[in-house]
Amino acid sequence: MAEPSTSPHASPHPLDGVDVDVLVIGGGIVGAGVARDAAMRGLRTALVEQRDFAFGTSSRSSRLLHGGIRYLAQGRIGLVREASGEKAVLHRIAPHLCAPLAFVFPTRTGTPWTRWKLGLGVKLYDVLAAGSNLGASQVLGVDELRGLLPTLDPRRLTGAVRYFDAQTNDARLVIDTLRSATRHGARVANYTRFVDAERRGDRWRVTCERVGADGGAVAGTPRVELTATHIVNAAGPWSPHIPHSGTRLRPTKGVHLVIDRERLPVPDAVVMAEGDRILFALPWGDRVVLGTTDTDYDGSLDSPTCDAADMDYVLRVANATFPGVMLTDNDVISTWAGLRPLVADPHGRPSDISRRHEITSPEPGWIDVTGGKLTTYRLMAAETVDRLTDTPCRTADEALLPSADVVASGSGVLPPPVSHELVQHYCRHEWATHLADVMERRTSWRRYHHDAASIAEQVAAWMAEELVWSADRIAAELRAARGNAN
Repeated sequence: MAEPSTSPHASPHPLDGVDVDVLVIGGGIVGAGVARDAAMRGLRTALVEQRDFAFGTSSRSSRLLHGGIRYLAQGRIGLVREASGEKAVLHRIAPHLCAPLAFVFPTRTGTPWTRWKLGLGVKLYDVLAAGSNLGASQVLGVDELRGLLPTLDPRRLTGAVRYFDAQTNDARLVIDTLRSATRHGARVANYTRFVDAERRGDRWRVTCERVGADGGAVAGTPRVELTATHIVNAAGPWSPHIPHSGTRLRPTKGVHLVIDRERLPVPDAVVMAEGDRILFALPWGDRVVLGTTDTDYDGSLDSPTCDAADMDYVLRVANATFPGVMLTDNDVISTWAGLRPLVADPHGRPSDISRRHEITSPEPGWIDVTGGKLTTYRLMAAETVDRLTDTPCRTADEALLPSADVVASGSGVLPPPVSHELVQHYCRHEWATHLADVMERRTSWRRYHHDAASIAEQVAAWMAEELVWSADRIAAELRAARGNAN
């Protein structure tokens, strides 16, 4: 069954006049998970997203599914057990988006990261995964480590530990989850902003508006009106700004740099420690992703950027870990910056704030779901929908998509080959409305390829054929896509 493409400028709007059991606000991974779960339990479900699906945090993460080994040092064993279990579930229901990835954590004298402590930690990590981890951990000696990572700084090395987590494609996980939701009857619309809702008896009267690529309301289009029994606010960093929301967040920013793998030929992911903070070098096909930072943020929610200080910091840590590579900003192919919607805690450093999620109901029929992490999105959704129905959750038991749909979309951890057929698919079946929707969130072509600008021109031409764009529209899309480049 193919899902219909939803254009925000179509008339009438696909959600206008509908009556649903649950309306989800936010088309990131948590909102998508709630929509899928609710639809699979038989609830009439709709979802609105003010920009493109996965526009925010859910396309700007480190792309990892992990138990959170550093949380063991903070004593958060329950969180690690929970996340480890969810990692195993995702490997079962979406193996195309959960690729096992080994991590090497070098240990040195004079640092908080001693080999014996980490050795115990990774064994506990395996135990907490209850036999379902993606690979067995190891403790490595110095010679084994130098053989694996010959360009690593040799000073004060005592060895390393090697453990397993998984690499994903965050935006594709959102899109595939939404496709699964629509297969079960959910209605979803991007470029549709929730404006307000009025409680009338036991129902909400909801008003939405159509939104353009710049986030502004589309002139001359009528408002969208619908009714819902329950509303779930899953808007991530935007959730405190939603009318009726009771959330308080402390957003933090994380930046990532993409370089050629030949400049840093790591066979596994490498933990790069600076004091008690850690960053990663993550192999990604022919590229390596460097990151991430974790700093408090009070700027624009729509456009967090990787500034010069961010880039300098990440490159400095990478060059200290691998002193022979001498990376500079000229090696950077692309960057991205995302915001973590952490539950507000005014105390401590950003990296110390709990990644646990919080589900609250500030008024009847309204649920706020905040915090958490990418790995635990399905569990967050299940706990949210448990508040709406007694019907059991089935999202851990059914594959996210049939294999034929996975192949048709080119969905996977790595970007698919550039092709006209895929662009047609994204426009017809995956709600792609603007050039950046395809270049960034359906494919990652902009972030992965050196010649992303020329690819964007070809993709814009293909989208113009499919969506009937004028020459002026093509030019505007190309300008907007360049402006979105981080």
